[in-house]
Amino acid sequence: MSKYLKSLLRGILPQNELEMLYSSYDIIGDIAIIKIPELVVHNKYVIGKTMLKNIKNLKTVLMQRNSVSGEYRLREVEHIAGEEKYITVYKEFGCKFLVNVATSYFSPRLSTERLRIANIVDKNDIVLNMFAGVGTFSIVMAKKKSSKIFNVDSNLDAHILSNLNTNLNGLKDRIVSLHGDARKILQSQEYKNKFDRILLPLPEKAHEFLDIAVPCLKPSGGFLHFFSHIKSETKKNVVSESEKNIKRLFSKDDYDYQITHTQVVRDVAPRIYQTVTDLFIMRE
Repeated sequence: MSKYLKSLLRGILPQNELEMLYSSYDIIGDIAIIKIPELVVHNKYVIGKTMLKNIKNLKTVLMQRNSVSGEYRLREVEHIAGEEKYITVYKEFGCKFLVNVATSYFSPRLSTERLRIANIVDKNDIVLNMFAGVGTFSIVMAKKKSSKIFNVDSNLDAHILSNLNTNLNGLKDRIVSLHGDARKILQSQEYKNKFDRILLPLPEKAHEFLDIAVPCLKPSGGFLHFFSHIKSETKKNVVSESEKNIKRLFSKDDYDYQITHTQVVRDVAPRIYQTVTDLFIMRE
């Protein structure tokens, strides 16, 4: 994407500013979100209008002002071109999602991972998505495999969108969305020993919820999809570093586990990578 953007802006921006532009931007539905370096930000409106003019079906361009942060993993965005709106419809693998890019976390860069997990879920699985956001992982799974899925999210806006997206995709009979802190909700005996598979797609804090997640797996065995952020000088070491991290986290626990798969999901920042590890856990 960056080469295309730079080609669009060649002759419009000075060469030194072209070289500073970041390597990618996100398109979510008809909204584009772009990071612009501080030394180039004075040309943000020019960049926005150029994108709007040349990218098909684009209606809005927003500038991301900071990294994803806070309890709800939000990014502060500023309108720089087109319609001033923050809600859009995003399509992925035959599913539709209402997304508010200002009030709920969403990343199109996880689409491959969403499909990977949907492909390995069994149609009879009962699944818990502990940080469900607007419901993307869950809806792709339920659409593909007819699994029964429970969503949990503490962000009210995300929870509302999750319910709307469940209805939009005709999945009311397969997905249950719960609003609140996963730690409090999952203390209920109703959810203990219940799930065949649990997703922890919150790489910044997933490790803080292992003690509440594992007891919700069926004692005879269940899968945990654990997301992490791993610092590494070279990408080739990321998988091994991620698995070392898992072994440290599970070193004092009194149940058996087996790592069945680890992979890099995406680059997050220079020398920081998002990974996912699939574990099979038995507590009997």
